Amino acid sequence: MALSTDQQASENTEIRAVAAERLTFFGDAVIAIALTLLALELPVPEGKTNSELWHSATDHREAYLAFMISFVVIAAHWRAHHRVFRYVTSSNKLLTSLTVYWLLMLVITPFATDVIGGDDAFQARFIFYAVVQFVACVLFVFMVREINREGLYRPGTPPDLLPRAMRRMSVVAAGFLVSIPVALATQWAYLCWILVPGIPAVFYGARRRRSGEQAADAD
Repeated sequence: MALSTDQQASENTEIRAVAAERLTFFGDAVIAIALTLLALELPVPEGKTNSELWHSATDHREAYLAFMISFVVIAAHWRAHHRVFRYVTSSNKLLTSLTVYWLLMLVITPFATDVIGGDDAFQARFIFYAVVQFVACVLFVFMVREINREGLYRPGTPPDLLPRAMRRMSVVAAGFLVSIPVALATQWAYLCWILVPGIPAVFYGARRRRSGEQAADAD
């Protein structure tokens, strides 16, 4: 028995909704695996005395710092993904492809963490890590852009949610991009990952405070 046009549309909508839900669950699972792999790569300090154990841990400080950086980076991606995809009710081929490539960058992150935590050749190691994170951020921006462009979100979604998500991740991407040429001159390039994303936050915070003060003066 042939389905009516309305029935076909309803069935297609349901299929796309299930696809979006599966895509979200898949993303959560892959991110959890990436975080697990990140922890498994941590070096274990060794020593027969407290002093030897402490010195061993100190010798691995670069690896522990790289772990914390990568944990924060992956967690930030998960938070952004969770913030957006809880409103996503449909999916398409492009969004699925972008999500898979984005997850690939996150799965590569534990390996990139091992690379950046190594000795010598700082510029090459740093740039490899920064490129991986920059690509991940850009892919996420394209994912949100596709969601916004195709209207793959539910009614009642906050109107500023998707534009704000794209702005935030674009700023983070800029931090990683700027750090690449800076790394050629100094090992303090890590600061770009903090300072560049922090500048817009300070700017928007100051603007909100001014808007609040102006509203209070008007009252």
